[in-house]
Amino acid sequence: MTGNILKLNIFAALKMMLFPMAIITVFWKDHIGLSLAEILLINVFFSGANLVMEYPSGYISDRLGYRRSLLIACGFGLIGWSVYLFAQNFWHVVGAELLLGVSHAFISGSDNALLYETLRADGQTELYTRCDGRMAGWAQIGEAGGALCAGLLYVANPLLPFMIQIGVWVIALVVVLTLREPEGEKRPHISSHIKEALRISRYSFVDQKQVRATMVFGVLLSLASFYPVWLVQPFMQQCGVPLAWFGPIWAGANLTVAFCAYHSHRVLARLGIRRLCLLFIGMIVFAFLGLGLTAMFGSFLFYYLLTAMRGLQGPIIRSFLQQDASRHMRASILSLHSLLFRVGYVFTGPAIGWISDTNGLQPAFLVLAGGFALSLPLAFRSFLRHQDKLGRV
Repeated sequence: MTGNILKLNIFAALKMMLFPMAIITVFWKDHIGLSLAEILLINVFFSGANLVMEYPSGYISDRLGYRRSLLIACGFGLIGWSVYLFAQNFWHVVGAELLLGVSHAFISGSDNALLYETLRADGQTELYTRCDGRMAGWAQIGEAGGALCAGLLYVANPLLPFMIQIGVWVIALVVVLTLREPEGEKRPHISSHIKEALRISRYSFVDQKQVRATMVFGVLLSLASFYPVWLVQPFMQQCGVPLAWFGPIWAGANLTVAFCAYHSHRVLARLGIRRLCLLFIGMIVFAFLGLGLTAMFGSFLFYYLLTAMRGLQGPIIRSFLQQDASRHMRASILSLHSLLFRVGYVFTGPAIGWISDTNGLQPAFLVLAGGFALSLPLAFRSFLRHQDKLGRV
């Protein structure tokens, strides 16, 4: 089973080796002709596909197997990126993003659950945070590699990044075919899958308050690093950053995520969860204030604070969730966490896009700074209180 870990790391790098990502907002805006409001709306469709399929895909993964779920994800990914080769308008892009949203839903939770079960089969679950951090590091190194030359590829041919992306997903499919499914506990008899899915939902949101508090806090941290993904590119244009620099800057951001994710277990051991979460809140508020109050050539560097926070928090939050999950609900709980994130974005993303279009990017960043300054301390207090009761802090 040890070979699974290397293969999962490789798959993590491939799934995030998104050659179009560093230029996707510019592609939508300049090549397809979309406004910022339409761009944020497209992401609502992507999130909507995740919203509909996130929990069902996690439940299916727990029942059919994590490897099969990843194979399904590869199929939808290949079709979704292929649609971009022929996209000419808003609805073509929406179609591609819906397919990619389903692909993302089937990956979400399945790869992390397979990692945990691989470690469990070898009796090494205490290494999960470290291995999850390294897998996240591989993912961001993959994204950095895809972004490094994205600007140059886009200048040569706007469709070239998408052509290469299709090849990447073919390789990812081959890697998934070589994965092994660990032998799990004996599956309990289930008379109704709907009742079982509802039972897991109740377990996560009602019965286990520490799971709910962890999810809410994790969702807010994830949203803080997600909004700028779609706003930092036009912000860099506004600050006069050359288009050819977009790839290296994006690569630098993802290498920051990779470095922080790789060392997240060490930072946690040194600072403790209480001080580390306070650091998260400080980094988020300071980053959005910096983006909102400055518009200089190097102002995009404030975004790197959010990518550093993203790298640190991901493995740690997932580790807390894994500790409260059993084999037959592991992917389901991780998918519910992602589902909450998508719900949060669907309800807030268009509003941030509207503020950006009507008032400008900097006022939108200041609104985000104020919103997170108010919401994060409340969520952190609840998270810490429940973890303290379990003796984990």
